[in-house]
Amino acid sequence: MKIERFEDLEIWKEARSFSAKVFTLTKKEALYRDFALKDQLRSSSGSIMDNISEGFERGGRKEFIQFLSIAKGSCGESKSQLYRAKDFNYISQEELETLITEAESLTRKIGSLIRYLKTTPFSGTKYK
Repeated sequence: MKIERFEDLEIWKEARSFSAKVFTLTKKEALYRDFALKDQLRSSSGSIMDNISEGFERGGRKEFIQFLSIAKGSCGESKSQLYRAKDFNYISQEELETLITEAESLTRKIGSLIRYLKTTPFSGTKYK
């Protein structure tokens, strides 16, 4: 399958799903009232999909790798904030484990794409 739009990327779709699940989780009453943590969770999880799309749209391999690296960092940030939400008893152990597993899978997939892009001779669409 040829990837023509960022919406075609499986990692973007997974990042979108992860962000939606985090958003739903932040609607829980106790977490919803912790404005700082709620906003950080929503922002970092949304940043994953946003950086994947922004990097793709820039049209260059090196820029895409840079933005994928930022997205990968946002995955780590989201994981850390989820642990805080659990430590503050805002979410259950099961909710934590489910989302941590998804974040770790996403991190691995982003890392794999970064490794692939570093080995491909294709420079990007803006260099055609």
